[in-house]
Amino acid sequence: MSAFALRRLLPRHIRVLPAHPSAPVLSASHIHRWNLTAAPPSRARYSSATTSSSTTPPPGQDVEMAEPTGLIAKSGIELLTFGTPNGYKASIMLEELKDAYGKEYTTQTVNIMKNTQKEPWFTAVSPNGRIPAIVDHDRGGFAVFEGLSILLYLGRHYDPENRLSFPVDSDEYSEAEQWMAWQHGGVGPMQGQANHFFRFARDKPAYAVQRYVGETERLYGILDARLSGGRDYVVGGRFSVADIALLGWANVTTLAGLDLPKMFPNVQAWLDRCLARPAVKRGFEVPDGPSSMSNEAMAKAYETDPEKRKKADEAFRFLNECKEQYGYKYASP
Repeated sequence: MSAFALRRLLPRHIRVLPAHPSAPVLSASHIHRWNLTAAPPSRARYSSATTSSSTTPPPGQDVEMAEPTGLIAKSGIELLTFGTPNGYKASIMLEELKDAYGKEYTTQTVNIMKNTQKEPWFTAVSPNGRIPAIVDHDRGGFAVFEGLSILLYLGRHYDPENRLSFPVDSDEYSEAEQWMAWQHGGVGPMQGQANHFFRFARDKPAYAVQRYVGETERLYGILDARLSGGRDYVVGGRFSVADIALLGWANVTTLAGLDLPKMFPNVQAWLDRCLARPAVKRGFEVPDGPSSMSNEAMAKAYETDPEKRKKADEAFRFLNECKEQYGYKYASP
């Protein structure tokens, strides 16, 4: 999904009110992040960096959300990210490493709707101007950009017992590389285009809608076959970086027009297993709380809000019309 599409959903300002002891507190940039389904929360906490606490502006003020202007950590891993499918690759991996080895890290929220990722200080870390990126202050400030590269880097340097990765001379290492490359070159780009044309584009050409949704279905059919026959995880019979690479995208398949439980039950069962992991749950809340675009959040919104249910039904009717217009028939691989 492009920053342009996301930007259309966000307000420029937010009023921060005093927190009520019994009210849930969400960080400010979460309030309308990918918000097709959820009504805006009435209260928010201001934060652009996450360490052990966050800062709150004076109650009742209208504030323009401050963005980071450079690196802030002096040691450890510093994560620069936002709540997107690719961003979750890094945050889930780091949360898993925290559980496995006690490794802490620092997070800064990089709001891609404000083009903070295009600032010179950020492109010095990530030349492509995209999140996520990390800086390893314990290795001379070494920077890594792209979610796939981050997963491999963290596995190589901070998973000495191969709890999440695999020994480099093993067949499982090669298998994991293959499935991660498949995700990086296929699932991410195709599903991102499906999100854009089906949900966010001002003009929704029928050919593009059925083309990208159809290709996303084809790819998830491959994953569903991989997870058949009692295979619980993508590689090696255990949770690994190969699963982490896919989770952020699999968790927003409703957005792309896929009915995961109906069409791909093996993928749904795998996703449920992964979501039951505490570190995965926490990773999906970095940097700014749960996304309103997850499959679960969208399903709940459709169940509780008749208007959203009506719009969802209209969207799926439109999708089916696009498929019929061009004679689309599901096939995989």
